[in-house]
Amino acid sequence: MFKQLLSALKSGDVLDQAFSELAEMLDHSQWMFVRANEVLRRKVEADEVKDSLMRRDKAVNELLRSIRRKIVRHLTINPGGDVAACLALMSVAKDAERLGDYCKNVFEVGRFYTEDFNVPRYQEPLEVVREDVERLFDKTRSAFAASDDGAAKEAIKVADTIGDRCDEVIEQLLVDTASIETHEAVAYSLLARHYKRASSHLANICTAVLGRIEDLDFRR
Repeated sequence: MFKQLLSALKSGDVLDQAFSELAEMLDHSQWMFVRANEVLRRKVEADEVKDSLMRRDKAVNELLRSIRRKIVRHLTINPGGDVAACLALMSVAKDAERLGDYCKNVFEVGRFYTEDFNVPRYQEPLEVVREDVERLFDKTRSAFAASDDGAAKEAIKVADTIGDRCDEVIEQLLVDTASIETHEAVAYSLLARHYKRASSHLANICTAVLGRIEDLDFRR
């Protein structure tokens, strides 16, 4: 179904531009995710990337506004035209904008948590999750650009696995009776939550690729 919607989107210059802007939003968000995690892993100082990261976030916000303006303009000139495609694009553009917010959240953990990560049973699975989310950006962008149902389904499965792993970390932290510093436990739980939400928004974009418009915004 989404192949038809995508074709409708690309039939006009305005919506074609909006589609390109969504891809740009994903590019910015992925850059932010990588930089935020470099700060978290002490590869770069927070002050080195803070300004660039915030500029990217502002660019993402402006792209969302631009996409909304283009959709409204398109539907005003063509009332009733490509409504399903426009709704899908509007929804996934909001998902792309929320990605930027969660990237900022990861950055804040790296900026404000200045201690080391010392508990392998939490640090190691979250490191795997981080790598999976980073790859999920590429999978999502490719699936959306090509309207590839198979790639979208694969990406959604990856996102579901990420969500399960993040839930496991949080559940373990809540019942952990071993000695773990409170500030470190808070950092792990925040990261698990931020990674899960980022993967969920990426999966929601892939849900649009499958044409299940009614299921948008119902990712866990």
